[in-house]
Amino acid sequence: MLRRLHKDQPDSFAFAPENQKWAQAQISKFPEGRQASAIIPLLWRAQEQDGWLSRPAIEHVAAMLDMAYIRALEVATFYFMFQLQPVGSVAHIQICGTLSCMICGAEDLIGVCQEVIAPNPHEISADGKFSWEEVECLGACANAPMAQIGKDYYEDLTTDRLREILVELGNGQVPVPGPQNGRYAAEPLSGLTSLNEYEEGRPEYNASAALATDIGDTVKRIDGSEVPLLTPWLGKGGAAKAATSNKSKPAAKAPNASVPAKGTPAAKGAADRASADAKPADTSTADAEDKVSQEVAAKKDELAKIGEDTPAKPQAKATTAEPVDPDSVKTATNDTDTDTASKKSASKPSSEGSVSVTPTAGEGQKPQGLNSPRGGQGDDLKQIKGIGPGLERMCNALGIYHFDQIAAWGGDELAWIDQNLKGFKGRASRDNWIDQAKVLATGGATEFSDRVKKGTVYD
Repeated sequence: MLRRLHKDQPDSFAFAPENQKWAQAQISKFPEGRQASAIIPLLWRAQEQDGWLSRPAIEHVAAMLDMAYIRALEVATFYFMFQLQPVGSVAHIQICGTLSCMICGAEDLIGVCQEVIAPNPHEISADGKFSWEEVECLGACANAPMAQIGKDYYEDLTTDRLREILVELGNGQVPVPGPQNGRYAAEPLSGLTSLNEYEEGRPEYNASAALATDIGDTVKRIDGSEVPLLTPWLGKGGAAKAATSNKSKPAAKAPNASVPAKGTPAAKGAADRASADAKPADTSTADAEDKVSQEVAAKKDELAKIGEDTPAKPQAKATTAEPVDPDSVKTATNDTDTDTASKKSASKPSSEGSVSVTPTAGEGQKPQGLNSPRGGQGDDLKQIKGIGPGLERMCNALGIYHFDQIAAWGGDELAWIDQNLKGFKGRASRDNWIDQAKVLATGGATEFSDRVKKGTVYD
């Protein structure tokens, strides 16, 4: 299939500052003279920033890597993962149309896209929010039919559920990715038939869905601030080295330095390379190194959580007498420890690498808790969508045992919970805990609570 650049192109392209640091870090993986090996990750980051690959973006990456433009263009047009035309501002929907998904209803999902988004693939919807295409196998055959939306998989789809997802995305919501029919991962629909001892106490979402939910980047354009920049291959201070090691590249001063003259791409590419070779090395890197080193130091706690050799801070001592899983231990503290820990945790992600996109440190008021459940028996908080076994134990450790306690929260209490549930920041707001609790506190039921009672979700 012939792939050409789109007829309408922007005037220029530049990486966002944090994306520029990330790109330079990727280049530093390769020895001098082999920077072109970073072509695919840099093109991919350019696409994640803008949603698609424009000609200026390809030229910019080629200049950073001291490549002839035509070589970068060859890569961009060869791989179908690169979008060479604008996509919807909210999300680009990729429907798997290969055998398993086709048998299970992919054609019906394509019909929804044609009806709701646009009649033809790669057309943008009238409101500019969505585009779609059919793609080859995405490797989730056990959960057919499925689609990739943004960066995540939405599996076990029906036409009704796909319509709902499009409405939610259009309203600014980001549905939880993964199976959409109650399955945890890719186990039999009827439930686990082996290894079912691991079902008890597992997190609410599987690892992929949990990470996407906590970072909140499913359909977000990537600006580089989502997770800390790590360069373990460069050792300590590696981020500073990466930020300055490519300072003399053409793209640093002229984003379109490698734009070839029409009709003479080879000649222009040779001129660009000669210019880069003749450019004197930059010797004034001390200020840049200091600045980036300060940023690395400020993220010391984040790095410690995800593998850097910084001593870990001691965990607060749990006061609950019952055995709990590791996640609950992190939050099961007494009132004084919890308040102190929450202030410290506001500046760093969870142990799973999440980055909070909800209230900042110090916002909100801690909800009033109980010393023990009334009557010696708390409500089954797992009937609230968004609260799994681990989160239920976290809530209990904070003295939250009953639906009416959650139903009585105001904005300040909700903000505090959103900010201080480690690894689940923003969860209470995203899943509307208060509204669900109000229904359950009055004896009502929700679709999710019915599923819990029937034993089709956790038990």
